[in-house]
Amino acid sequence: MAQTSQWMGWLDNLRTVFLNALFPRRCAGCRQIGDLWCARCQASVAWLRPPLCPKCGYPQQHEQVCGACRRAQPKLDGIRSAALFEGPLRQAIHELKYSGQKELAGCLGSLLESFWVATPLPVDVIVPVPLHAARLRERGYNQAALLAGRLSKATGIPLVEDCLVRTRVTTSQMTLKAAERRINVKDAFGCSDKSLAGQRVVVVDDVCTTGATLEACGEALFQAGVVSVWALTLARAV
Repeated sequence: MAQTSQWMGWLDNLRTVFLNALFPRRCAGCRQIGDLWCARCQASVAWLRPPLCPKCGYPQQHEQVCGACRRAQPKLDGIRSAALFEGPLRQAIHELKYSGQKELAGCLGSLLESFWVATPLPVDVIVPVPLHAARLRERGYNQAALLAGRLSKATGIPLVEDCLVRTRVTTSQMTLKAAERRINVKDAFGCSDKSLAGQRVVVVDDVCTTGATLEACGEALFQAGVVSVWALTLARAV
């Protein structure tokens, strides 16, 4: 039995070497052979620093509420993002989201951890932005849930995955303008879990563009009795 186990281990190692030779690992950011997320791409990350709009987190020249938030009056306590959605980070997020490279959630999730160490948010629970069940079956995983799970493990803040649901399939936000995005996700989320009533929640997603999806998630959570909703994303489009 021990000899059989030893042979199996040897064959697994040989298979790994063979596959690596045929399909060498490439960096998700620059496509160079080597690490999954290389040191050069890590160093290129453009961290999002103040001054920011205190509500939507958009970078600007002062710390006052921006004109867009004054007009829209968002219900979220605030949106924060770790870095700008550009360069190798943008490419890596696309690989995570659309190319099945779910192992990137560990590498990219470390950016959220670093942000949290520097700027923790006053919350009790972490909730990922959900995918619709049909899209989840198609993709096989929810990238927001993977990132949220990494953050939960690092901070010790409980992760609640099944309280927030996407009640209908929506058009990809990538193709829509700001006003169209808000219409697209209006009433697209629901939260029937009343156990979160009185809790402070942070909603986690991969990218914030206009904040429409995060705001829609916040509305569903507030209707369930949540008292505070922040949003945190890996990257911010500007």
